[in-house]
Amino acid sequence: MFAAAFAPASARAEGQLRIAQQFGVVYLLLNVAQDQKLIEKHGQKQGVPIKVEWIQLSGGNAVNDALLSGAIDVAGAGVGPLLTIWDRTKGRQNVKGVASLGNFPYYLVSTNPNVKTIADFTDKDRIALPAVTVSVQARILQMAAARQWGAGEFAKLDRLTQAVPHPDAAAAIIKGGTEINGHFATPPYQDQELAGNPAAHIVLNSYDVQGGPSSSTVLYATEKYVKDNPKTYRAFVDALDEAAKLVTANPALAADAYLRVTKAKIDRALLLKVISDPKNQFKVAPQNTLGLAQFMGQAGAIRNKPASWRDYFFAHPALASGS
Repeated sequence: MFAAAFAPASARAEGQLRIAQQFGVVYLLLNVAQDQKLIEKHGQKQGVPIKVEWIQLSGGNAVNDALLSGAIDVAGAGVGPLLTIWDRTKGRQNVKGVASLGNFPYYLVSTNPNVKTIADFTDKDRIALPAVTVSVQARILQMAAARQWGAGEFAKLDRLTQAVPHPDAAAAIIKGGTEINGHFATPPYQDQELAGNPAAHIVLNSYDVQGGPSSSTVLYATEKYVKDNPKTYRAFVDALDEAAKLVTANPALAADAYLRVTKAKIDRALLLKVISDPKNQFKVAPQNTLGLAQFMGQAGAIRNKPASWRDYFFAHPALASGS
């Protein structure tokens, strides 16, 4: 009994799943899976009772630290943090993507009437995002800066960014009167800002920077966890795939699940509008991720330059149509 109590995590049997998620509708598949107990359902199909723990974090740095310390089994964050940790653990923990959570346009919203494009930002502006330089918003902003001022100037706007959790940043934008007058957000926060402050307007759309719909938020894990827990891993991805189908077929069910799980204070009609927006596509196969990976390689943010999205995602039948 003493030995079992202090056994290392690697000795545990299948059936443990500790998931770190962040904020917003981009994590809706996890919310639906939690609300409908889909992971437990698919675990039973695999013959494994799965105990799921849900952990709330903010920012890619915090999520990556938790994964590498062994505090969580699956990390939820942007493609930027995934590529960072994939690069740093290649040949060691070999962290790779498990699934996408869908395609979502991320809006850089500003309340400064003088800011129409990113070229209009000055030292008086402050842009909130989940993690400085690491988050997918930070990387997309760098891509836009490189396009605006040249490849060598990709970090030109980094000095204006601040790490702020999405709910806090949205509250600042809607209320006004703080130094935060910009927010590179996610749904539904960007939608709440645009509806809640007449001065709020879109400066940048991530789809425009990335050349169309793109998977910006993903889930990832270490190679050891995936290899040591094949049935749990399979059940998890199958549950997410079912959740994606549920959200697409029944947005109202998804909206209610989101409200129950997150306890978010958002108008249900606005939430339903966001979930039903065709620009928000709920699917587990990653889409259009390689461009960001190649940019990060060119910018020197990662040393290993992937030739394909398959280099930084684990293989699974539900991901076969990825890109």
